[in-house]
Amino acid sequence: MYKHVKRSVAALLTVGLVGTMAACGGQASTNTGASTDPAKADTKSAQPFAGKKVTVFALNHPWSDTIKASLKEFEAASGMKVDFQLIGEDQLSQKLAVQIASGAADPDIFMYRPYMDKILYHKNGWTTPLNDYVNKDPKYDFADFAKSSIEASTIDNKITSIPVYTDQFVLYYRKDILEKNGIAVPKTMAELEAAAKKLHDPGKEFYGFVGRGQRNALVTAVASYVFSEGGDFMKDGKAAVNTPEAIKGFQQYANLIKNYGPQGVLNMSWPQAAGIFAQGKAAFYTETASVYKNTTDPEKSLVKDKIGFATFPAGSAGAKPYSIAAWALAINSKSANKDASWEFIKWATSKETVLKTQRSGVPGPRNSVWAQKEGVETFPADLAVAIQETMKIGVGHNVPEVISVGEARDAVGAVVVKAVLGEDIKAAADKANEEFQTIIDKDKTK
Repeated sequence: MYKHVKRSVAALLTVGLVGTMAACGGQASTNTGASTDPAKADTKSAQPFAGKKVTVFALNHPWSDTIKASLKEFEAASGMKVDFQLIGEDQLSQKLAVQIASGAADPDIFMYRPYMDKILYHKNGWTTPLNDYVNKDPKYDFADFAKSSIEASTIDNKITSIPVYTDQFVLYYRKDILEKNGIAVPKTMAELEAAAKKLHDPGKEFYGFVGRGQRNALVTAVASYVFSEGGDFMKDGKAAVNTPEAIKGFQQYANLIKNYGPQGVLNMSWPQAAGIFAQGKAAFYTETASVYKNTTDPEKSLVKDKIGFATFPAGSAGAKPYSIAAWALAINSKSANKDASWEFIKWATSKETVLKTQRSGVPGPRNSVWAQKEGVETFPADLAVAIQETMKIGVGHNVPEVISVGEARDAVGAVVVKAVLGEDIKAAADKANEEFQTIIDKDKTK
């Protein structure tokens, strides 16, 4: 058992650092502490969790800032105290790796990245299934959550967490450049490539397209291209990166960054690509919607008023961009305060609270909030439309769904890198598929 925990901790630490971006524990106490004093009984009814305390490990993030500012209201209504700890991303991953894997009851609640960590946490029994909780209170309206965000938080039909912050892959484009050249916003891959080709002018340091090119980082970008050609990283639990559909998606993305991108693209992650776009040096950029402020912030962008946003273009299988739960709240399986923990999560992900966090610039998971004027008015209007559309059609993952996500991303990303370098893409995909299958098989022993 000790060796198993050591292996799990090592895997979790590796996943946490690369992403930077079912034993069940004790149950909540059933002792309500009821009093025969009517006044005290009324207080207890008004504050159902009086005397309880929960600890939350939260990412140091604008979402958490908004929640922290509203905690006193929640504590007054529920009666419980909340120890809300803000932690940086790398530190959070490492701290969770140590405490959760060791069987500690604290934290009761934690933020984590389902798309990176849910398989490891679920396999080791570190999260509490929330299926029974989500439908207890009809007012919570669990059906209001975007389907793709719940898909991203679910494994083996178990809801492992509740999304708080979502990510959608969209098309960024230069409105002024397209208008000047009489080009409509691309709705298909063929239109995107044709427009990028027409606008590409490297002699004037203007590029038709920019995107992530670093081997590991590009995987979340190429995912939507692969999905939109009918492919995926895995099919029926087996590696599938060398199928004709997947290869077509890899090739499409490789063509764009190789033929119409800036020099040095293979060294670019999203900050570098967003920087090129914000400097006014590219016509198109496909990226997660969550980094949009890097292109519209007057202090960061030279073209802040000239940026447009649209739904990701369709491939031969239609438009299938990812729409994921980037961060979510989970309950520690060893927590002695599960009911109180759920009460906190229910409040933090309620329609009213999601509206607050979304107005702070954090894309939330609830469809009803996106349907409100107050829920979208802090976003560029066309970006809000693109996000809503992507939430309807999106795929709930953007990386290989395995424990060793970092290793898998390296293997898969190599397909695009080799294609950009002029190597045979089929051979590269076959090699990557073999390496990825080895990773899948190895993970089964963890």
